[in-house]
Amino acid sequence: MGSEREMKAFLLGAGSGTRLRPLTNSIPKCLVPIQGTPLLAIWLEWCARYGIGQVLLNAHAHTEKVSEFLATYKTPVEVTVAYEPELLGSAGTLHINRAFVAEEREFAVLYADVLTNCRFDRMLEFHRQHQAPVTVGTYRVSNPAQCGILAADESGRVVEFTEKPEFPKSDHAFSGVLIGGPALLKKVPARIPADIGFDVLPALVGEMYASPITDYLLDIGTMAKYEQAQREWPGIKTGE
Repeated sequence: MGSEREMKAFLLGAGSGTRLRPLTNSIPKCLVPIQGTPLLAIWLEWCARYGIGQVLLNAHAHTEKVSEFLATYKTPVEVTVAYEPELLGSAGTLHINRAFVAEEREFAVLYADVLTNCRFDRMLEFHRQHQAPVTVGTYRVSNPAQCGILAADESGRVVEFTEKPEFPKSDHAFSGVLIGGPALLKKVPARIPADIGFDVLPALVGEMYASPITDYLLDIGTMAKYEQAQREWPGIKTGE
């Protein structure tokens, strides 16, 4: 299902996971188990499935646990761990590690605290058909005031984006899965910290496109969502 050339991806996993305590007292958020499988393992399986061969994973809390996991986990995906003693923010991570994708026409940015079996091949096809500089996966949410909310025209072009709006105009949210390229990096500010939702995506309104995700997708940000995932997660293969 992968593309003709292996892609690279940023896998953003440096969040402290304070809302998932006590789970994250001893492990990072990206290693919390979903039905017995670490979330990071699910992401690496997903990446391998869709032709993403190299991943840069940023880490902050319990980085040694990430290294221990990767030392024993068998995966065809090459993983580079970028340790952040101080959190850079999602956009700050892209800025500091921009050399990782300097030669790439397109690459993925993935939020490691999202659980999904979405069909990345379909999203990539959409991205290429529209010759989009940036494509964001979107999904519908019940709590739009806590998300990055967008509006798109009939062609899929994003005409409005607001991170955590006080008065949401829709329930269509950024999923934490996007495809970018040089145009994305040009919008990333040089300051640290910086955030993709607050500082980058609003600057891409009128240029980026929205690709709706109808497969399973859940932001594992709270204990309630974590417990929901244990009950509901259908597995990677059900996204076919």
